[in-house]
Amino acid sequence: MIPLRDNIPSRTFPVVNTVLILANVGAFLYELSLGSAGAQQLIEQFGIVPRSFLNSFGATEIATVYSSMFLHAGWAHLLSNMLALYIFGDNVEDRMGKVGYLIFYLLGGTLAGLAQIYSDQGSIIPMIGASGAIAAVLGAYIVLYPRARVLTVIPIWVIPFFIELYAGVYLGIWFLTQLLSGTAAIVARSSQTEGGVAFWAHASGFVAGLALVKVFARSVRRSRTNRVGVTCEQHAQIASSIDRLR
Repeated sequence: MIPLRDNIPSRTFPVVNTVLILANVGAFLYELSLGSAGAQQLIEQFGIVPRSFLNSFGATEIATVYSSMFLHAGWAHLLSNMLALYIFGDNVEDRMGKVGYLIFYLLGGTLAGLAQIYSDQGSIIPMIGASGAIAAVLGAYIVLYPRARVLTVIPIWVIPFFIELYAGVYLGIWFLTQLLSGTAAIVARSSQTEGGVAFWAHASGFVAGLALVKVFARSVRRSRTNRVGVTCEQHAQIASSIDRLR
């Protein structure tokens, strides 16, 4: 399932979310400029290597928790992450404010990275990507906007099927797939010998978002009502009605 858009408009321009997207894209373009060998060296230096993190714990290893959030393994990895961040991050920033959202994002990514290290302590494969931090954003979104509608494309063979799902349903399915895949990865222990998807970082980031959202989000009554007294839910209904008339 690939999300295309939600029906909750932003009340303010998402400055932090936009900067995060630009930073990730800029870091990836820098990776490409280094060529294959240079990019691999960069990833090995600034990605999280669980075994090294545990055996040589120090400032350098701690720094990789944050540098790894801005590195990606390829175009598909980057674009899928940035699409999710673009769709869901602006609304979470709306509710948390710029500083709160940035702290939340980095904290969610940190907890996700630590969980992946714990789940695969002997791995020597560098772990990179913004997925853990973005998963925290998704966890926050499902709490704040469970009844938002997400336009989703489901490719079956070569035919794309478009369907609108409640955010609670879409993100709930996403979380379950990460949880099941993470469990399967632990049973197989495949990530010790070859690279793969850090499913436990995804699942743990999502849970971190669920746990932390109430700490960072502004009160529902204050943030849901705009200057003319229209709630976010009403705004979403109006936007949805306009879409149907087009």
